[in-house]
Amino acid sequence: LEDLQDAFDFCFKVHYQPGEERNRDPGYLQELQSLQAKLQNLDRQRREVLAQMQQLLGRSETLQELLQQELGGWRVRQQHLCLGGSADTNLRPLETWFTELGQGLFQLRQLLRALGDLRQKVTYARDPLVAETPLLEQRLQEQLTHLLKSAFVVEQQPSTPNAGKRPLVLRTAGKFSSRARLLVRLHDRNHRMEARIHIDRFRRFNILTSSSKTLLAGDSPQEGLVCDFQYLTLKEQKDSRAGKGKGASGEVGTGWGWGGRGGARPGGDSGVTSPQGPLVVTEELHLITFTLAYAYCGLELELE
Repeated sequence: LEDLQDAFDFCFKVHYQPGEERNRDPGYLQELQSLQAKLQNLDRQRREVLAQMQQLLGRSETLQELLQQELGGWRVRQQHLCLGGSADTNLRPLETWFTELGQGLFQLRQLLRALGDLRQKVTYARDPLVAETPLLEQRLQEQLTHLLKSAFVVEQQPSTPNAGKRPLVLRTAGKFSSRARLLVRLHDRNHRMEARIHIDRFRRFNILTSSSKTLLAGDSPQEGLVCDFQYLTLKEQKDSRAGKGKGASGEVGTGWGWGGRGGARPGGDSGVTSPQGPLVVTEELHLITFTLAYAYCGLELELE
């Protein structure tokens, strides 16, 4: 396309000299016909490239639907594993597929930018680049955003180091760990991508130790883009308005449910005997959220 339009642009600047006398010159009219043929060829090639991009975006949408189904299957297997079952939760195949699709979409993004540059140099009436390129850019942006947002997953759900403790069941003042992974292994090495972890505010907790981590490639190329949160601690925030006469709250066991993203659902209280006397333990459902500031090739997104 660049060669075609450079040739047309050169011939246009050299031969196109409108005027009444020139319009009666057979040689000039022949040059105009040649210019018109070059423009028609350029227009045909532009439309063909745009049609190919439309087709590729359609195929990528189909592939992304399949990937979402595979990702849903992986989440179900992870749930079974957390409930004590046995399941294969290896993310390597999904990571490969997500990355390949991401590479293809980013390449299309670069090609669309190149088409925009060509349009700035040469355009004409009913130029398809003027009408169709913005729509393709919007469609591509939506696909990239959807792919990247679904590619940020919690590979290891919150769990305590003690093997006897169930995953997703945490206690205040006890250590726990978790790991998040970005399945699209494309990142700008000059941009520091930071992942943060925070908890909902139904009962006020602080997450101590390291609530933010830099997303890093693993020690080997196979490990992917991961951020490990280790030795985290939940500490309940005391109500500063509580007087001395009010009792201090005891330990809180927090169960992590697989339900929707609605508010937390408190469980029942139970009296537990401790060496110091009765201790109230409250079981509640809470939500831990990971966020990531993603940047690559000029695209910046907040992933959650």
